[in-house]
Amino acid sequence: MIGQALAVGLFLCFCPWVPEAEGGRGEPLCHATGVTSCQECLASGPQCAWCKAEGFVRLGQHTWERCGTVQALLARGCPPAALEDPRGSSVLLQDRPVASRRRDPGHHPHDVTQLQPQKVLLKLRPGEPQTFEVKFRRVEGYPVDMYYLMDLSFSMENDLLNVKKLGTDLMEEMRNITEDFRIGFGAFVDKTVMPYISTSEQMLKNPCKRVELKPCAPAFGFQHVLSLTNDGNLFSQMVGEQHISGNLDLPEGGLDALMQAAVCEEQIGWRNVTRLLVFSTDAGFHFAGDGKLGGIILPSDGKCHLKDNVYTMSTRQDYPSLAHLAEKLREKNIQTIFAVTQDVVPLYEKLKQIFPTCTVGTLSNDSHNILQLIVEAYNALTSEVIMDNSELPPGYQIEYSSTCKGHVTQTGEAGRRCSGVSIGDEVTFQVSVTAPPCTAETAESQLLIKAQGFSEEVEVLLHPLCRCQCAKDSEPHSHNCSGGHGTLECGACRCDVGHVGTFCECEAAMATMGDLCRRDNASEVCGGRGDCVCGQCVCHKLRRNSEHAYYGEYCQCDDLHCDQHQGVLCGGRGRCECGVCRCSPGFSGSACECPTSTATCLGPNSLLCSGRGRCVCGTCVCGDARFQGPSCELCPSCPDVCVMHRECVLCQVSAPGLADEHCNTECSSLNLTLVPDPQLLPQERREAGLRRCRERDADGCWVQFSHQAEWGNTSAHLTIAFHKEVRAKLGI
Repeated sequence: MIGQALAVGLFLCFCPWVPEAEGGRGEPLCHATGVTSCQECLASGPQCAWCKAEGFVRLGQHTWERCGTVQALLARGCPPAALEDPRGSSVLLQDRPVASRRRDPGHHPHDVTQLQPQKVLLKLRPGEPQTFEVKFRRVEGYPVDMYYLMDLSFSMENDLLNVKKLGTDLMEEMRNITEDFRIGFGAFVDKTVMPYISTSEQMLKNPCKRVELKPCAPAFGFQHVLSLTNDGNLFSQMVGEQHISGNLDLPEGGLDALMQAAVCEEQIGWRNVTRLLVFSTDAGFHFAGDGKLGGIILPSDGKCHLKDNVYTMSTRQDYPSLAHLAEKLREKNIQTIFAVTQDVVPLYEKLKQIFPTCTVGTLSNDSHNILQLIVEAYNALTSEVIMDNSELPPGYQIEYSSTCKGHVTQTGEAGRRCSGVSIGDEVTFQVSVTAPPCTAETAESQLLIKAQGFSEEVEVLLHPLCRCQCAKDSEPHSHNCSGGHGTLECGACRCDVGHVGTFCECEAAMATMGDLCRRDNASEVCGGRGDCVCGQCVCHKLRRNSEHAYYGEYCQCDDLHCDQHQGVLCGGRGRCECGVCRCSPGFSGSACECPTSTATCLGPNSLLCSGRGRCVCGTCVCGDARFQGPSCELCPSCPDVCVMHRECVLCQVSAPGLADEHCNTECSSLNLTLVPDPQLLPQERREAGLRRCRERDADGCWVQFSHQAEWGNTSAHLTIAFHKEVRAKLGI
């Protein structure tokens, strides 16, 4: 029993509490009774280290006492070489420098480097962020693929004539930007069911009901006309062979076409370069749910359904949702240019909040400005660099900060982007990744980072540091674990079945000796706050995932339930010990809310509460209800002292008409001093309670005097300039 009592005493010496500062009295926050191994200690937080030295924890102490900050463990005698405290790091595995221009048109797009580094290994201690730098430089001559997607409903007839001339003109214009430019073409109208189009036989053949000119082509959902090519003349030829069509309602099936143009990479011919998709229309669009009007309830699956270059699921799958389409555009690295007429610009402007990288340009009524619009939109898109990343593994966090042109630094959400980036400009981003606490499922994972609209990616390998290096040297059946009843791992014993205790010193059958862990016969075992192991209480944490534990021989103490002041434990001016505040010097009270100094109660006259009250907990309590203010220095309802003592003063200078008895009454409580001249009166010092007064008598003569009092009239002192001063001013 004596040994057990000593063990409990040792337990009390190392109980956890919230420290005033690192290395102060008590153990750090990571020190908790739930820690039973080195791995669990490291998982408690990046501030936690483990001492694997033999003998650091003695019999009767607990395994979790090996866990603490480096400073605390060293202070308790842990040898520096016995500390297990892995630190995170970042290692560049592939780091080709960014190029200033493309070497020549014959090189593959993969030979161009705009993003650096290309591969990074992050070794992450949970809770400890690791930061690395990503550089981006716009390369001159970077390849561009552009797919032109056009609304061929009847209202776009005049536009089609101008788009036919677009191919060669655009090829010539884009040569100023890149020598590797390809263009393709596709068209859309709407789903070929009611109520989107008329299904009568005549209207299906000629939806425009026009015979004098060329009849309209039958309506269609989406058709792919020309795969991406560098032949501008072929583009003009293929577009020239297209005919206008028609439908019934105003919105079109453009989202169906956008989805197919994005996901049908092989048919469209997309390369892994800058991908532009020009969407030209004068109308709005149908979206998910509208298909029910035509009896279509199957949702869009986001897959390619082209057969003979025609979208085959137009009448079987609903329109895609905006969110689904935005996800696919981001996945396929496609930047969208909406070339739309003035009346629908506000509608498409709202898509900029949803779609990853897009811009909106105002199309003229006949599309004659389409060339200028595309070039301006391309420059606008590529001049803004926005960093994006793949979905983070559960619990991971990522933050960006950017250094843009002109050394402008941005953080938060703005840290993902840089604007006004010209060809040849280099911008940098600081990327910070933080790993979550380790769990049994924690494993290595991967993160991809890229600039929106550009094909290159930074591959980030995430390697969480969840295991202790010392674990590989574990010793089964170690003699240090009660003669072989456990495995010695990182200095701590992992007990075999049938044994418990810090050194496996207790048989499991003895682990429930509850009577030794009760304060009295009516008490719960360990007060209901711990487990009785080998006749001693092993206290629980205060709450799940907390790093604070109950402590004491019977787990009767904790350090989080002391009185609070202004919502802060012990007012932030002391520490909580077993439910009682131990105040720092200079403070007192159950929550350390009261300063022991009375300096805050001193009045202007240097008297405590100006001599009119008492100092209680650093605040004046005035003795007279008329007085107020922080030091009872104010009395708004008190009469002016000059007027109050006027009658007494006039008596002393022999003012006519006043009886001697009256003078005695007025001056009975005052100390009087007469001086021959006003210049001999004390100077006014209100902070010391000294006033100078000037009153006129019944004959209009001025009388001057001074008044000094500490509190009320009982100790007031009057100094009066005698009648010689009065006579000197009788003629005034």
